[in-house]
Amino acid sequence: MKWIKEVFGTEKPIVAMCHLQAMPGDPYYDKGKGMKDVLDKARHDLLALQKGGVDAVMFSNEFSLPYLTKVKTETVASMARIIGELKDEIEIPYGVNCLWDPIASLNLAVATDAKFVREIFTGVYASDFGLWNTNCGEVVRHQREIGAENVRLMFNIVPEAAQYLTNRSIESIAKTTVFNCRPDILCVSGATAGSATNPETLKRAKSSVPETPVFANTGCRVDTIEGILQIADGAVVGTTFKIDGKFENLTDEARVKEFMDIVKDFRK
Repeated sequence: MKWIKEVFGTEKPIVAMCHLQAMPGDPYYDKGKGMKDVLDKARHDLLALQKGGVDAVMFSNEFSLPYLTKVKTETVASMARIIGELKDEIEIPYGVNCLWDPIASLNLAVATDAKFVREIFTGVYASDFGLWNTNCGEVVRHQREIGAENVRLMFNIVPEAAQYLTNRSIESIAKTTVFNCRPDILCVSGATAGSATNPETLKRAKSSVPETPVFANTGCRVDTIEGILQIADGAVVGTTFKIDGKFENLTDEARVKEFMDIVKDFRK
């Protein structure tokens, strides 16, 4: 797992979410305020996260609710514009996530020089978005075709708002995903953004694939992050960094700093 430190600059990294507002084509896009408002809020969050001391940032179309499993071109184009305009201000490693479309995420990563993507690459699920199927072989072949071999893949193996169609244990899912698909990182989530990752599920996943990095993907807080990092190899963090810890709000630099001070003390 040496590459973790090479990419993120530290062991046990905290990847912070930069949640983009609804964009053109999204149901809740504010046409009156336009893309300038989306960009201004993305810049605010990026700078607050960086000043607060996170190790990396991941841009996602979090407010493109309800999500698609095949993301539209206008969403990818809008995200590329925002990241492109912010690029000179980005001082830490960054990744992307076009919810919930691995092909679109890889296309965006190549266009913006992102170092990693997070997505649902494997499994078949009953979800809030209907029957959710995947084709990892097709995605990885596309990754090679577009020259994205160096983009690290974070596999979310416990998707939010979804459940495996068959009754498989987390140990079985982790082991077969690693054997068949060679993920760079496995991510374990709670039910939704901001919902706690079950520490027992996290522990069982990690113990079954000790040589593969496993990250907590949702619900990390100042009072839980030390315990989580005792199990996990890193964490993806979003909601707890928001003003009042609310998903809908902008990022609060003071909350970021408080959280990262605990993480940095833990890593000493």
